[in-house]
Amino acid sequence: MFEPNSKTRHWMAHVNVRLQEGYKTEVFTRGIMTIADEPIEAGGTNAGLSPTEMVLGGLGACAAITARFYAERKGWKLDSVEIALDSTKFKSADYPAYEGTADILFEIKQMMRFNGDLTDEQKDRLREIAGKCPVHKMFTSPTIMVEQIVDDLILDESR
Repeated sequence: MFEPNSKTRHWMAHVNVRLQEGYKTEVFTRGIMTIADEPIEAGGTNAGLSPTEMVLGGLGACAAITARFYAERKGWKLDSVEIALDSTKFKSADYPAYEGTADILFEIKQMMRFNGDLTDEQKDRLREIAGKCPVHKMFTSPTIMVEQIVDDLILDESR
């Protein structure tokens, strides 16, 4: 198996996942547990966010946190950030702006509101900076998925 150069590696996150009854799934990290599940109309019990909702929530939270970090560094008066996200799946042929070769594509819309004593220029800069958050980069940068089957896996719920 190919091993990337360890000098350029930057660890970002680790989670453990355990499927329970039906689609209800426990997600653990840093001693925190949350539930993922599908809505009732998709066969779940609606006990938690769907995996897609969790991903969108992670993207929105990362964008908001990144904007806050930047505003604090600049000394800007950012009181709060509100972000609404929508994800839509398209056949690529039905999306005229897409010029790639994939059969399907996903459009994620982020509607951002920056509350505070900010100029329009500052708000635009915060939108730009929010778009550089680590989760956004996972969507827009090349991503390599490494999937392995193992016979013994011990989930560390505190990690």
